[in-house]
Amino acid sequence: MADRYQQFTKTPVGKFVVPKLGLPNPATLRRYQPGQPALEGPALLGAAPGGRLEKTLRDQLADAGIEVIATAADRHAALVFDATGVTDPARLREVYDFFHPVIRSVGPSGRVVVLGTPPEQVEGRERIAQRALEGFIRSVGKELKRGATAQLVYVADGAEEAMESTLRFLLSAKSAFVDAQVIRIGTEGKTATPPANWEKPLDGKVALVTGASRGIGAAIAEVLARDGAHVVALDIPAQGGDLSKVANKVGGSSLQLDITSPSAPAKLAEYLKERHGGVDIVVHNAGITRDKTLGNMSESAWDSVIAVNLASQLAVNDKLLADRVLNENGRIIGVSSIAGIAGNVGQTNYATSKAGVIGMVNVGAPQLAAYGGTINAVAPGFIETKMTAAVPLFIREAGRRLSSLGQGGLPVDVAETIAWYANPASSAVNGNVVRVCGQALLGA
Repeated sequence: MADRYQQFTKTPVGKFVVPKLGLPNPATLRRYQPGQPALEGPALLGAAPGGRLEKTLRDQLADAGIEVIATAADRHAALVFDATGVTDPARLREVYDFFHPVIRSVGPSGRVVVLGTPPEQVEGRERIAQRALEGFIRSVGKELKRGATAQLVYVADGAEEAMESTLRFLLSAKSAFVDAQVIRIGTEGKTATPPANWEKPLDGKVALVTGASRGIGAAIAEVLARDGAHVVALDIPAQGGDLSKVANKVGGSSLQLDITSPSAPAKLAEYLKERHGGVDIVVHNAGITRDKTLGNMSESAWDSVIAVNLASQLAVNDKLLADRVLNENGRIIGVSSIAGIAGNVGQTNYATSKAGVIGMVNVGAPQLAAYGGTINAVAPGFIETKMTAAVPLFIREAGRRLSSLGQGGLPVDVAETIAWYANPASSAVNGNVVRVCGQALLGA
């Protein structure tokens, strides 16, 4: 659904009235188009003394075709700071000293990225200093204007070479609606080989996308196919017509299956093994809502939401892992929700299921690491879909405006984040839940 208010702000009348009245003025976000440069301008790179990432950062940014400068300019497309050398709270001043003179120079849809050491991997005052970076980046995200975003990336000692896919994602237009997130890069996948072609990182991969007949699911199928994957688009038989259209559009396969059926995991495993020799990427996007306040909610409304949004995912994961249908370096990606983090009136069943997806990631991360794969999740905020278009006007407007970016996201924003998780070079990104919400002013 079109954001008519945002459209109005771009008209001559809107440009005059909006600033006069102090109304929200959401920027037009730069979104990825194939062939565009990673950044439209230089990246200023800085580091606290004693940091361990600066040289690797410089090399990886250069490999991505990004101009890296060490001296401030009038305008920067990105500010990147290695804060791993901040080993004491007193040294947090080095973060201020780098950003204070240049933060106003961040251009439209610009990027701020701070890299640190996971606090849980260090002790004492260093742990305190590294944890403090989260407050810094969340506040910067609220201060940036014109569609610019800020992120914090914790890089484990020994995982320096595994940063590249995350850097490319966060600095590019693919992360347009991801803001003020904390991402962890571990050591499990530190030897991952970068793709032969960064424009087609999923070439030769097979990706399963559930709930793929429309909305976010269809966007996920399109982006994964764009990146080279053969997509198996799955949905219930009632959605068969739309499902076939999506599969045909992306050059993939369609599979009509009720994922909540007791026999579904076995049927799915057999299909993937026989038709495709296994699966490399599993995206659990299928989900439903049955909204009522708890006192008015029926048993069937509770049971059906938990079954589709959570229980079916666990059953499929168990079967694919037990039968080794998920290939080596495989990916499992869940779709949670901001409702699973902040809760929502009338959605106790939905919020419970989506919080359960986060629990699935927490429990599954070590299991998938031992298997040689990863499990992560996205948590979308307000995304412009047919479902959100049916939300009452004032609630819909609040959902759009109550974020640092002042607007709703698009299905492609969720899909791009999932494609980053799916990238073979993201094998050190495991156990993360990244909100795709424009830094919604709700929840953590």
